[in-house]
Amino acid sequence: MSVTLIDTKSKLEQGLLFKISRFKEVIKKTKPHKHDEYYELVFLSEGQGFHSIDATRFIISAPEVYLLKPGELHYWQFTSIPKGFVVMVKDDEFNLLREGNLIDSFNRVFEHKRIVFSDANFPENLLEDIFAEFQRNAAYSKDIIHGLLYALLGRLLQYVQLDGEQPVMPQSVYERFVHLLVTDCPRLHKVNQFAELLHTTPQNLNAACRKQRGKSASELVSGRLLLEAKRYILHTDNTISEVAHILSFTDASNFVKFFKRLEGVTPIQFREQYFQ
Repeated sequence: MSVTLIDTKSKLEQGLLFKISRFKEVIKKTKPHKHDEYYELVFLSEGQGFHSIDATRFIISAPEVYLLKPGELHYWQFTSIPKGFVVMVKDDEFNLLREGNLIDSFNRVFEHKRIVFSDANFPENLLEDIFAEFQRNAAYSKDIIHGLLYALLGRLLQYVQLDGEQPVMPQSVYERFVHLLVTDCPRLHKVNQFAELLHTTPQNLNAACRKQRGKSASELVSGRLLLEAKRYILHTDNTISEVAHILSFTDASNFVKFFKRLEGVTPIQFREQYFQ
């Protein structure tokens, strides 16, 4: 069976947990793609065009920052030269025991998809300092970069006035479950499969999900499957049978029933709504 898969790209060289680079200053249109197991902060000081993250299309309004979680689908269409920085971070970059405050700030910032700045508030100097230290790669550079990152995240939180919110606890059962949804769904469909990987019970996993999101683990798995289905229906030419196979459904009819139960229309009808 010949099918079209959505590209998964990684700009982090093997072994790297952190990277900062200047945004490529070219007018381009990228294909829909996902990033592999790392978070991305895209700071744009200049640029015009469009940026789509899953089903949301943003009109680029530089200066701003876009916050992309692992597995999120996005693509760009620029109409003027963009300028800025791209910061890429994997979970393992931070020390869970010694850097709890940094991790909390990181998680709170990623509750947003975009933050728009005024010209005066764009953190150009902090980004230049982080970039320079990353290029230097000397003794204590990592410690300096983490300190600057903490300051950068603090600026972002200060700007969106999130200081009064409770921090998100790192590496909770719920957070590890969300990570598995990105890495192991759609290969896995059942709550007990996820619970086994998390070394907990389905009951405990459901309780954690209801506490954090007000939804059961099964609802979150279904939501993730539906999101992946929509991505393939809208952004590839695969047949419905091929999409069902990619998403690990036993057959196309089960996939169609699943999709219609959650979305109210069949996959074909959903595709036709966008391409009439």
